[in-house]
Amino acid sequence: MVQQLCLWKWFTVGTALAAVLAWALAQNDEDCKLARAGPPATIVPIDEESRNGTILVDNMLIKGTAGGPDPTIELSLKDNVDYWVILDPIKQTLYLNSTGRVLDRDPPMSIQSIVVQVQCVNKKVGTIINHEVRIVVRDRNDNSPQFQQEHYYVAVNELTPVGTTIFTGFSGDNGAIDIDDGPNGQIEYVIQYNPNDKTSNRTFDIPLTLSGAVVLRERLNYEEKTRYFVIVQANDRAQNLNERRTSTTTLTVDVLDGDDLGPMFLPCVLVNNTRDCRPLTYQASLPELTDPVHVNPISVTPPIQAIDQDRNIQPPSDRPGILYSILVGTPEDYPQYFHMNLTTAELTLLKPINRDLHQKFDLVIKAEQDNGHPLPAFANLHIEILDENNQKPYFTRSTYEGFILESSPVGTTISDNRNLTSPLQLVVLDNDVEETKDPQLHLFLNDYTTFFTVTPSGITRYLTLLQPVDREVQQLYTFSMAASDGVQESVPVTVNIVVIDANDNTPTFSNISYSVKIYTDMQPGEGVIKLTAVDADEGANGQIVYEILAGAQGDFIINKHTGLITIAPGVLLVVGRTYALTVRASDCAPPAQRRSSITTVYIEVLPPNNQSPPRFPQLMYSLEVSEAMRIGAVLLNLQAFDREGDPIKYLIQNGDPQQVFNLSQSSGLLALGKPLDRESTDRYILIVTASDGRPDGTSTATVNIVVTDVNDNGPVFDMFLPRNLSVQEEEANAFVGQVRATDADAGVNGQVHYSLANFKNLFRITSNGSIYTAVKLNREVRDHYELIVEATDGAVDPRRSTLTLAIKVLDIDDNSPVFTNASYTVCVPENLPPGTVFLQLEAKDADLGADVNYRIRTEEAREHFALDKHTGELSLRKSLDYESFHDTEATFTFLVEAFDSKGTMPPGLATVTVRVKDMNDYSPEFSQKLYRGMVAPDAVKGTVITTVSAEDRDPPGTPASLVRYKVDVVQFPYSASIFDVEENSGRVVTRVNLNEEPSTVFKLVVIAYDDGDPVKFNTTMVEIVVLQPSVIPRFTQDEYRPPPVSESAPKGTVVTVVTAAALNQTVVYSIVSGNEEDVFAIHNRTGVITVKKPLDYERVQSYELRVQADSLQVVKSNNLRVPSKSNTAKVFVEVKDENDHAPVFTKKLYIGGVSEDARMFSSVLKVKADDKDTGNYSAMQYRLIIPPIKDGKEGFVIEAYTGLIKTAMLFKNMRRSYFKFQVIATDDYGKGLSSKADVLVSVVNQLDMQVIVSNVPPTLVEQNKDQLIGILERYVQDQIPGATVVVESIGARRFGDGYSEEDYTKSDLMVYAIDPQTNRAIMRNELFKFLDGKLLDINKDFQPYLGQGGRILEIRTPDVVANVKKQAQAVGFTEGALLALAVIIFLCCMPAILIVMVSYRQRQAECAKTARMQMALPAGKPSGAAANNLYEELGDSTMRGYAQQEQQQLLRPSLLRPEELSMESGIDPGQEYYGQDYYSYEHGYELPQYGSRRRLLSPSGMYDEYGEVVVESDGGYYYSPHGPAAEEWAKKKRIKLVVDPEYETSSTGEESAPDSSQRNRLSNPGFQANGSSNVYVAQNGSVVRTRRACLGNNLKVTSPVRLGKQFKKLDKLAVTHEESVPLNTLSKGPSPGDKMNSRPCSVSFSSTIGAENVVTKAGAAKLKSTDEQESVVDHEEVKEPLESHSEHTQSDEEELWMGPWNNLHIPMTKL
Repeated sequence: MVQQLCLWKWFTVGTALAAVLAWALAQNDEDCKLARAGPPATIVPIDEESRNGTILVDNMLIKGTAGGPDPTIELSLKDNVDYWVILDPIKQTLYLNSTGRVLDRDPPMSIQSIVVQVQCVNKKVGTIINHEVRIVVRDRNDNSPQFQQEHYYVAVNELTPVGTTIFTGFSGDNGAIDIDDGPNGQIEYVIQYNPNDKTSNRTFDIPLTLSGAVVLRERLNYEEKTRYFVIVQANDRAQNLNERRTSTTTLTVDVLDGDDLGPMFLPCVLVNNTRDCRPLTYQASLPELTDPVHVNPISVTPPIQAIDQDRNIQPPSDRPGILYSILVGTPEDYPQYFHMNLTTAELTLLKPINRDLHQKFDLVIKAEQDNGHPLPAFANLHIEILDENNQKPYFTRSTYEGFILESSPVGTTISDNRNLTSPLQLVVLDNDVEETKDPQLHLFLNDYTTFFTVTPSGITRYLTLLQPVDREVQQLYTFSMAASDGVQESVPVTVNIVVIDANDNTPTFSNISYSVKIYTDMQPGEGVIKLTAVDADEGANGQIVYEILAGAQGDFIINKHTGLITIAPGVLLVVGRTYALTVRASDCAPPAQRRSSITTVYIEVLPPNNQSPPRFPQLMYSLEVSEAMRIGAVLLNLQAFDREGDPIKYLIQNGDPQQVFNLSQSSGLLALGKPLDRESTDRYILIVTASDGRPDGTSTATVNIVVTDVNDNGPVFDMFLPRNLSVQEEEANAFVGQVRATDADAGVNGQVHYSLANFKNLFRITSNGSIYTAVKLNREVRDHYELIVEATDGAVDPRRSTLTLAIKVLDIDDNSPVFTNASYTVCVPENLPPGTVFLQLEAKDADLGADVNYRIRTEEAREHFALDKHTGELSLRKSLDYESFHDTEATFTFLVEAFDSKGTMPPGLATVTVRVKDMNDYSPEFSQKLYRGMVAPDAVKGTVITTVSAEDRDPPGTPASLVRYKVDVVQFPYSASIFDVEENSGRVVTRVNLNEEPSTVFKLVVIAYDDGDPVKFNTTMVEIVVLQPSVIPRFTQDEYRPPPVSESAPKGTVVTVVTAAALNQTVVYSIVSGNEEDVFAIHNRTGVITVKKPLDYERVQSYELRVQADSLQVVKSNNLRVPSKSNTAKVFVEVKDENDHAPVFTKKLYIGGVSEDARMFSSVLKVKADDKDTGNYSAMQYRLIIPPIKDGKEGFVIEAYTGLIKTAMLFKNMRRSYFKFQVIATDDYGKGLSSKADVLVSVVNQLDMQVIVSNVPPTLVEQNKDQLIGILERYVQDQIPGATVVVESIGARRFGDGYSEEDYTKSDLMVYAIDPQTNRAIMRNELFKFLDGKLLDINKDFQPYLGQGGRILEIRTPDVVANVKKQAQAVGFTEGALLALAVIIFLCCMPAILIVMVSYRQRQAECAKTARMQMALPAGKPSGAAANNLYEELGDSTMRGYAQQEQQQLLRPSLLRPEELSMESGIDPGQEYYGQDYYSYEHGYELPQYGSRRRLLSPSGMYDEYGEVVVESDGGYYYSPHGPAAEEWAKKKRIKLVVDPEYETSSTGEESAPDSSQRNRLSNPGFQANGSSNVYVAQNGSVVRTRRACLGNNLKVTSPVRLGKQFKKLDKLAVTHEESVPLNTLSKGPSPGDKMNSRPCSVSFSSTIGAENVVTKAGAAKLKSTDEQESVVDHEEVKEPLESHSEHTQSDEEELWMGPWNNLHIPMTKL
C-alpha cells in the first residue's frame, strides 16, 4: 500500500514538473511569432518616388526582444533585392532605402512591389520564422500620356455616312500610352478646337473616349475641303481633375473624292458664289446636202467634253466613265440625221440634210456616268445648216424703174415713182438662206457704176446717187444688175433710171440780138421774124412763152407760143423808122422756179423793093436717124420762103465734112448720102443756107441730127488682160482671173454678159468677168485646163464672142506618201548576219517635188531592224534567233512610215510582218546508242520488237523539232527487208511474217531525221535476237469467252483465267491491249483476270483484251516481252446490264388541259420517261396516283406502256377547275426502279381559247405542230414564265355566216395556255395580247415550218364564243319586255310576302315561349373537359385542335384519313357528295364556289363506317365504334353526346328522351322524338345540331332564299378558307369564369376513358400524358357545363339553321 502511495506521489510531482517545463517551453515558443491577428504576411503601401527613409512598417509586432542585455530573438532581412528596405531590429521598423535613386513604379524600373523576408531567430529554442513583408508601390500620376506616333493619318471617302467610325488607330499600342498605373494610366481621348482648322472639332468626334475611335459627325465634301487637321488630346483619368496629365497629337484626315457629283460639261463658267456652271451651248455648222463622209466627225466648237466633277476618285480604276447621248432635240426627226458616240461624244452625220427642210437643229446633250449615277449633266448643241449654194439668188422682179431728180445731190436714194415719195426697193433673196435673214449677197451693176451704187447689205437694197445727173445730157439710164452669193449668181435684171427734169436750164436765144429789115408795103399780120429760144428742160420747164417787153410801140405783136413777130393790125409803116424790140422768152415752170432770157430785135423800115432774103420756116430743126438708115433716104424738107419768089439755092454750109448728107440745092430736101456709124459719130449739127442769089439774100437754119444705135457690134475682149492663168489645187471658190469685154453699141445692145462654154462644173464666172473655181481641183487628176469664156450682148438677137484661157493647176502638199503595198510579209531565215537587206520598201507621193523618206515607227522594232531613209531598204540590225521565241509565234510585226521631208502632210503607213524561219540548229539525238530486242522465230508481221526514241532540241512545234524515223537500207539490207520502224512512233516492227533460225542476231540501223531546213539526222543501232521456241510460252486457247460480267460486279470479281505453258520456264502474264482504261487486272503469275474498276454497261458494253504470256527468264534478262503467234490470246469480256438507273421523266411538271365537253377517255397529254438501262430495264410502266374523286373513282387514267393520259369522267360545268396528281414510271415493266412527276390538268372551254388562222393547209400545221407550239409557248412565256401552250384542235379554216363554211387551203389552230402559278388557263384576251402583239415576230419564226409565203392571217375568238355574242346582241330588244314582266311578278308577290311576315311573327312568339320554358328547367349535368377531335377518337393518330369559339375551321384534306381524302383540285370536292337535288334548286340558291375544299362527313355514312350512336342507361347519348370484337375497346373509346336539355323537350313540353333504364341503339345520331333537331358531325370533329324552332331575319323555315343566304355567310366568314394549323395544337377552351356565348344547339363531347384528354385552363391549353390527364380529371373540380344559358339573342352568325334541308350533305361548321 505504502509503495503504491509513493508511486502516486512521485507521479504527481513529475506531473507538476512536466507542467512547469511545458509552460516554460511554451513561453519560449511564442517568440518570433506575430503579436497580431490576421494574415501572416505584412502588406503595406507606399507611394512611388517616396523620399529616402520613409517608414514602411512602423512595427513588425514580432514577439520577443531583439535588443537589450538578454535578447530573445534576432531579426534580419532576407531576399532584400537591391536593398530597398532597411530594418531597425530593436524597433522592428522597416525604412525605405532610396539613397541615390528613386523608387519608380513606372518603366524602366517598374518596381511595383518589394517583397522581403524578416527572419526571426528564437535564440532560446533556435527556431527560425520568416515573416513576409510585401510593400506595394502605389502609382503617382507623374507621367503624361505619350502618343506612339508623331502624327496620325487616315483617309476617308466623302461619301462616308455620318456616324461612321473612321479611325481606330488609337486602340491598342498604337495610340497614347501612359506608363502610370490604374486610372493614372488609363487614357481617354477628346478632340480639341483647332484655331487653324476651325471646323475639325465639329466635323469629327470621339464619343467613346476610352476607345479613341473617331466618328464622323458632319457630312464631308471633297469639293469644299480635302484635308482636316484634328487635334486629339489624350489625358489620363486621375481622380483629381487638377492632377490629370495630357498630351496632344494631330490626326490628319484626308478626304477622298467620292462619286457624289455628276459630270460637268467643259468649258465651265461658274455662276457667282456657286459651284454650278452656267448653261453651255456648243456650236456646229454643216453645209447642206453634204455627204457624211466629208464632214464626219462633225467639228463642234468648243469640242464636246464632259468630265466627272469627282476628279480624284481612288483608285483610278474606280473612276466612272462618261456616257454621252442626245436627250431631246428639235426638230423631232433629229435622230435620222445625227448620232453621238456613247463614250467619245463624237458627233456624226447620218445622212445629208436638205436646208429647205431644216435650217437648224437645237439638241440637248446628256452626259452621265457609266455606273448609273443619278446626276446627269446637260448642255445645248446648236447646229446651223449652211447654204450649200445649190440655188441661185433671185430678184423678186425682173425689171425695176426708178426716178431721180436731176438736181438731186450725191447720196440721194432712187425713188420708185415720179412723185419721189418712196424709195425704189430692190428685194433679192436666196433660197439657201432663211427669208428672214440677210442672205449676204453682193449686188453689182454692169454699167453706170460711177453714177449709181447699191447698199451693201440687207434683204432689201437701195440705189443711191454717186454723182449728179443731168437730164439734158442723159434722161434714161438703163443697166443690168445681178446678185452673187459668192458661188451662185442670179439672173440679171434690168434697171431703168429716169431722170426727172428740174428747171435748171434757161431758155436761150441763138443770138443776142437780131436785125430785121421790113418794107412799107408789108401788110398787117405779115411776119417779121420768128424767134426761137431753146430750153433743154422738158415739160412745163421746157415750154417757152415769148413776149415783147418794150420797143414795139404798138406796131408789132409776137405769138407767145411760136415766137413769130408780126405787124400789128392797122399799122402803117413809115420809111426810115427803126424799132428796138426787147423780147423775153420764159419757161412755164412755177413762178418761183421760172427762168427766162431776153434778146433785142432791131427792125428797120425800108421802102418797098425785092431785096428780101429767103426765110426758113424755123431757125432750128432736130431729128433722129438710125445708123442703119439706107443711103438716099430723105431725112428732112428744108424748104425756105422768098417773098419775091426768087429761086432759092440750098447749101450745107457747115457740119458735114465727110459729106454724109446730101441737100438738094433746088428743093431743099436733105437725104442720106453715106452710111451712118453711131459708134464713130453719134451727132451731126448742120448749118444750112438758103440764098436767092443776091449778096444779102441769104438766110441760115440749124439742123441737129442724132444718130440712133442698132446692134451692129459684137463684144470685144480686152486682149491686154492675161490669158494664161493659174490656181492652186484643193481650194473651192478660189479666184482664177478676170476677163473684160466691151461692146460699142449703146444701151442693152452694149451690155455684155459672160458665160463658160466648158468645164462649167469646175469653174464659174461672175457678171463682171471674174472667174472662180466651183469645186476643189486636184492637180493629181488634171493639171491643165483650156477654159472657153463666151461674151454676149443684151440684144434680143445677141452677138457673141469667145476667148480661150489657159489655166494651170498649181500643186500643193496635199498628199501623203503611199506605199506600194499596205502590208508586207517577208520570211527571214534566222542567224543571218547584221546588215543583211531582206526587203525593199517603196512609197510614192503624188505631189510634185516630194522628197520621200522612210523610217520605222514602232520603237521596239528599231532594236532588230534598220530602214534606209532614202532607199527604203529594210535590213537586220542584229541576227535573229528563232529559239528566242519561247511561247509565241516567231514573228515581228511593226509599222513603217514614209513622209515628205518638205511637206506637212501626215506620213503614209504600212505594216511589215517579219517571220523568222527556223534554220534547224540541232540534229535529233537518240537516247541510246544501242537498242536491243528479241523476236520469236515465227513472229507475225507487225510484231513490235522494241522502240527507239530521239529528241530534237529545236523549238517544239516547229518543223525542225518534228522527229521521224526510217531504216537505213544501205548498211544491213536484209535486216531492212524483214524489219521496219514506224515513222512517227519509233517502234521497231517486223515487216513480214518471220521464219528465222533461233539464236540469229540481226542488226538494224535506224535513222532519226527532222523536217527542218536543212534536214538534219542521226543514227542508232538496233540488235535483234531470235529466241528459241522453247522459251516462248503457248496459250491453251487462242480466244477466251467467259460468261458476261455484271456491271455491278465489285472490285476483284474474277472474270476468267488464262493459261499458258513453256518448257522449264516460269510464265508471266500481261494485258497488252484493250485495257486502256485500266478496267481489268491480270495476275502476272496465275493468269487470273479480275475487275479492277467499276463497269458501266451504258458506257461500254464489251471489251476485247489481248493477253500475252512471256518467259520470266527472258523478261528479267532483257526487260522485254516477245510476242509471237503462240504467246498471245484474245479475251472477249461481255458486260451484263443491271437495272442501276431509275427512269427520268422528260419534265418535272406536265401541264395539260381538258375541255369541258371532252368525252370519256379523251387524250389529255402524254408523259415520257427515259431510262439509261437497256432491254426490259428500260421498258416503262406508268401509273397515276390520284386521290378518289367520287365513289372511289379516278378522274384520269393512263395507258400503262405508252404514258398517254386520258379522261375517266366528264367535266361539264367545271371550267376554271384544275387537277393535280402524280404519275409514276417504273422500269422493267413495273417491277424495277421508279420515279415520279407532277401533272397539272386544267379544265377549259372555248372561252379560254384563241384560233390562229394561217394560210397553209391543216396537214402542214399538223406535221410541224410541236415546232409551232414551241414558238408560241416561247412568246407566252416572255409574259408568264413557265406557261404551257396546249393545242385543242387543228382543222380547216372556218368562215362565213356562223362559221359554217370550210377552206382546206387554210387552217385553224385552236390553242389555249395554262399558267402554272394559278393552275388555270390564261384569260383569252390576255392570250390574244401576248400573241397578237408579236405577230410579226411569230410569223418570222413560223416561216421555216410553214414554207415560203406561209404566215398567220389572224388570231380570232372561237366559233362558239363569236356565235354566242351575236345571239346575245340579237336578243337585246327583249330586255324591255323582260323588265316589264319582272315588275308584274313583283306586284303579284307582295301579298305572299305579307303572309310570310305575319307567320314569322307568330312563330317568333312561339319560340320565345319555348325559351322561357327551357330556362325554368334544371341545368344539365356538368361535362368534363372538351374531348379531342373526332378523328382521334376514330383511331387516327394525327390530332388537330380547333377553337370552340365562333371561328372554327375545317380540316385540310391532307390531315384526314386517306380513304376520306379528295383529290387536290380546283373544284369543290363536295360537289361529288351533294345530291343531284342540290343543283336543282330554284333561283336564289348559291352554289359552292370553285376552289373550296369543303366536304361533309355524312352522318349516316360516318356512323355506318366507324360506329353508331347508342343510348346508355344513364340516358346519355354515346358514339361507339362498330363490331363485337371491339366491344371492350369501344367502351373506352366512346364519345358522349351531351345534348342541350332545352331541345330534349318537345314543343308540347313533354320529355322526349327514352327511358334511362334501357340502352337503345340509334341508327341516326340526329335522333329526336319530335324531329325538331338533327345532330351532325363535321370534318373538324365538331358536333353541330340544328333546329327548326327559331328563325332569324324574318324568314320562314321553308324559304329557299334562306339557304342561299346561309351559303353566302359560309363564304363570307371564310368557312372554306384553309388555315395551316400545326399538328397536335389544342384548342383553347374558355375558363370557368368566362361568360360563354351560350347556344341552344351546342353539344359537348366527353370521353369516359380518353387516351389523351384536354384540360382547359384560363388562357392556356396544355397537352399532358395519359396518366397526368387522368389524374387531373380525377382530382380537379368538375367544370361548369358548356351549355350555360344566357338571355343573349341568337344572330344569324351564331347559329346555322338548316330547316327542312338538314338532310342534305352540306358542309357544317359552327359560325
